[in-house]
Amino acid sequence: MARCNNCSAPLLPNTQYCSYCGVRNDVDLLGKHDYRVVSRQSERICPECNVHLQTVALELQPPLHIERCSSCFGLFFDPGEVETLLENSVSPVFSVNQELLGNINKDRYQKNKPVKYLECPVCLNMMNRVVFGHKSGVVIDQCRAHGIWLDGGEISHLLEWKKAGGQILHEKKQAELRQRKRQPNQSRVEVFGKSSSTYGGQYESLGGEEGLLEIVFGLIFKVFD
Repeated sequence: MARCNNCSAPLLPNTQYCSYCGVRNDVDLLGKHDYRVVSRQSERICPECNVHLQTVALELQPPLHIERCSSCFGLFFDPGEVETLLENSVSPVFSVNQELLGNINKDRYQKNKPVKYLECPVCLNMMNRVVFGHKSGVVIDQCRAHGIWLDGGEISHLLEWKKAGGQILHEKKQAELRQRKRQPNQSRVEVFGKSSSTYGGQYESLGGEEGLLEIVFGLIFKVFD
């Protein structure tokens, strides 16, 4: 369990505020990642606090430069940088621990967190709210052109998600979705394509009588469209 940097009291998993001294803590970087401040004032603006973000370099190989708010401790990543941090911070995972994933989200997911849309720190356009990954429990703020904003505590949530096999689960889900998108096209090729020389071949490929009915109804609807 993380502890308050000011009074060392234990911190709850889903909060940055110490219930004993009231200090807000950086639960994502301090004590977890070695970093150095490159610039104390970048051109990018914190979407929460409306102050200039600072640029920090995480001591990875090569170093990863991200923006950090010294007030709310939110983090801004350029496109692809969150994935780079997760890849470099978590040892290879080969199985999914469903129970652990459930416990992580139960502890960390903030059900009562107010929903609000934030401006991109670069272009100042409103960002989209997107679930980071399947069963990650983290809704990110994303500007497709410039990157991702994570509130304080969310990168820790994602690190735990990946350690529990969440990335594997997400990749399996994406593969299933891609397969579902391909299947209608494949069926259409089998029915109306020129690869089969006889109608009977198409009839068999769709499962006999049920397939034939599907073809007939499809042609009827096509006529009346």
